Amino acid sequence: MLIFGHPWVEGPRFVKIFTVEEIDGSKAGEILLLEPLNVSIDLVRHCRRNGLAFALTISTLKEALLANALGAAYVLCQHEIGIEIQKVAEEYLFDTKVLVLVEEEREIETMARFGIDGVVFPRAIVQL
Repeated sequence: MLIFGHPWVEGPRFVKIFTVEEIDGSKAGEILLLEPLNVSIDLVRHCRRNGLAFALTISTLKEALLANALGAAYVLCQHEIGIEIQKVAEEYLFDTKVLVLVEEEREIETMARFGIDGVVFPRAIVQL
């Protein structure tokens, strides 16, 4: 299981991105977090053209399917929809990893029991 933002686990941070200029100003190793898909499709295309890994915040299964088709490295979602998406991701062998937003440590175990690819604590998400 991937764990982002836990105080004991070092790892990259997710940086909320809203413009191409912010993408250009991002640092190596940061994960570009685009949201939502319907308003960030141009940023997705920019990332794809430039070989940049990105994540998308999603709220529906359809958005998860599109995110995977568009080459997102990760999708971030709430746990209710994450459980549904993870089952579909396994069935279709998604390359995209399903990450669930969590607030408390006890949620790590809960998400692990559902086979979720990973969890993200709020401290792992920043805005430029």
